[in-house]
Amino acid sequence: MTPHEVRTHEFPPRRRGLDPLLVRQFQARLADELAALHQEMRALAEENDRITRALRDWQARHARQCRPANGGRW
Repeated sequence: MTPHEVRTHEFPPRRRGLDPLLVRQFQARLADELAALHQEMRALAEENDRITRALRDWQARHARQCRPANGGRW
């Protein structure tokens, strides 16, 4: 669910239903929290990609610099 979906969700009218103002306030608060979580997830995914690339680069450099002690045989 996206923040936009929460903000624009429509509830069917009811004779003795919920207070529309309270519903909209709740939706706004929920949408703000979802937006913050989506932003944090994007930032963490970018950091994860950066760390993964750095680890792969280090592994490649390390593999070129180190020769196996047994000449590559198990």
